[in-house]
Amino acid sequence: MITIWPQYLNKDLSRNEGRKIAKEYAVKNPTVNDIEKALKRLNLQYNIQKEYSYPGKWYEKSGRVLVESDMAKLELIKQISLKIKESKNR
Repeated sequence: MITIWPQYLNKDLSRNEGRKIAKEYAVKNPTVNDIEKALKRLNLQYNIQKEYSYPGKWYEKSGRVLVESDMAKLELIKQISLKIKESKNR
């Protein structure tokens, strides 16, 4: 199981604030719903947990997604981000 927080994909955050991928791949203010849509398009099994808060922002309930995947975590985050970008550019 790989845990994906929306902060990992957020273009507006610095690496210290939680972004895990390069800004060129990141998206603006991703939500667990955006991540869910991307995972459906990638045909991956997942479990959404909306009541969780990212440890760095414990006061914000951003939610998280647990994903079943054989991909490396950073590759998975990048693929999710690219799918979100595709759907927002339609």
